[in-house]
Amino acid sequence: MSESNGEKVALVTGGGSGIGKAIADRLSREGYRVAVLDLNPSGTPNSYAADVTDRAQIDAALKSIHEDLGRVSILVNAAGVDGFKPFLKISFEDWQRIVNVNLHGVFHMIQAVLPDMIDAGWGRIVNISSSSTHSGTPYMSHYVSAKSGVNGLTKSLALEFGPAGVTVNAVPPGFIDTPMLRGAEERGYLGDIEKTIEATPVRRIGKPEDIAATCAFLVSEDAGYITGQIIGVNGGRNT
Repeated sequence: MSESNGEKVALVTGGGSGIGKAIADRLSREGYRVAVLDLNPSGTPNSYAADVTDRAQIDAALKSIHEDLGRVSILVNAAGVDGFKPFLKISFEDWQRIVNVNLHGVFHMIQAVLPDMIDAGWGRIVNISSSSTHSGTPYMSHYVSAKSGVNGLTKSLALEFGPAGVTVNAVPPGFIDTPMLRGAEERGYLGDIEKTIEATPVRRIGKPEDIAATCAFLVSEDAGYITGQIIGVNGGRNT
């Protein structure tokens, strides 16, 4: 007999704002016991402070989550940072910072929680990547490279851990109205947002809740036959 949602612990990284917060809120409404891990947690119940690039901090937070809520059966990796710089001006330190959070952080989180899922014979992992992996984006080569790595990691882990009852999928969001996007707009990196909306088949900017809805399905029992997939949520801008 499978567990009810209320018996499952869902861990969302980057859950303090933007897409991560929308995912955490949606999973909470779906009845899961949700833990939020963020560099700057919002202070909401079951929020834990940790840097996803620091394995010791992750392990300490996971220990507290085990004590407070139980073993993790759902992981959504939504923590991330963007970066805009001409390739020839990207220092190796710039490169490392973007890759550390967006790719190495996913590695650390998955490796930390997989034992819980394997022991239970059931698990769901959803990695938030980026629609830039479909087409590339100028001045974001470090970011696109890291997020492309997330897609590759997703496919490999789906094959490796499917027999253990764990599904692994990625959601690359399109043009989503988040604090990160608005920050990039203020710095002049996005051009005319209205023109981008006009070029989007569904004729609107995406909402964090659009990503959250997809994640809610992918972590459900109904999605048990879906793994290793890159499921774009982008209003038709990338097909």
